[in-house]
Amino acid sequence: MAAATSTAFGGGETGGGGLAAGEMEVEAYRRLFPLAFYERHLRDSVRPDARPLHRARDTSIALGPVASADGSALVKIGDTTMLAAIKLEVMTPATDAPDEGSLAIEFYMPPICSPTVRPGRPAEVAPVISKQLSDTIISSQMINLKELSLVSGKASWMSYLDIYCLNADGALFDAALLSAIAAFSHLQIPLVSLNDDGKVITVSEELLEGKPSVELVNKEKRKLPLQRIPFSLTCLLHEKYILADPTAEEESVMETFVTVVLDSLGQLVSIYKPGGAVLARRSTVKECIRLTKQRIDELKNILDESASAMEVA
Repeated sequence: MAAATSTAFGGGETGGGGLAAGEMEVEAYRRLFPLAFYERHLRDSVRPDARPLHRARDTSIALGPVASADGSALVKIGDTTMLAAIKLEVMTPATDAPDEGSLAIEFYMPPICSPTVRPGRPAEVAPVISKQLSDTIISSQMINLKELSLVSGKASWMSYLDIYCLNADGALFDAALLSAIAAFSHLQIPLVSLNDDGKVITVSEELLEGKPSVELVNKEKRKLPLQRIPFSLTCLLHEKYILADPTAEEESVMETFVTVVLDSLGQLVSIYKPGGAVLARRSTVKECIRLTKQRIDELKNILDESASAMEVA
């Protein structure tokens, strides 16, 4: 930040407390006039954190952080941090879809993630993001629900995906969606067998070692095939400027944003714009789509690297 602020506002002499007087003035200006502070940076096509306007923050994915889950991932985009965990349970499929499993997705924002979230009062944005995630994953056809079937009409998998926001520093949907994708990529479908009552039950490794004669419904653990994986990028719109992957501070100062979701083939899944003062013109939307396509290439590489690191470990 220091490099960016000195460019926009100039330096200053160091005071007795070790903090440059100029930096103190910049910080006071930032707090008192946040929009004007950002606009001075935008004129130089740079942000206070020294990022170019169209560049996303550093992103990392760690697979398998939750040992008790069937699939899990920890994702960081800048300081925004998401923990996703998947638990599979055997259920009776719906009569109108006897050969399909089901998905249930929940997004949580505990008080630890942001000072704006208070104990006992759920964050208003949490159910909105839950619905967005569910709509995106289902409409993108990333998961073929038939892959979650066990015994036609009798048993299938219910996949519970829980995503916890550990640090809410902007672009929450992007980070949540990426954590969901990573968790599903890490998912191992457990072994199951029929018990004496004819019910399908999961089989632990310990049980299989103790009873090698157990008759399995599925012969081996397997990955869940993923197709047309959806990736997203949120962009802030302010006057003629487009800021990719905004921080929480940027979102609070410039309130108009657009989230573009494209699948891994580059096809449009959805565009989400919840109001705002800036109109999303055709040229602006096209630019947001172009930036999303660039971001997809980055995210694919990061996802592949995380899978390779998991195999080595």
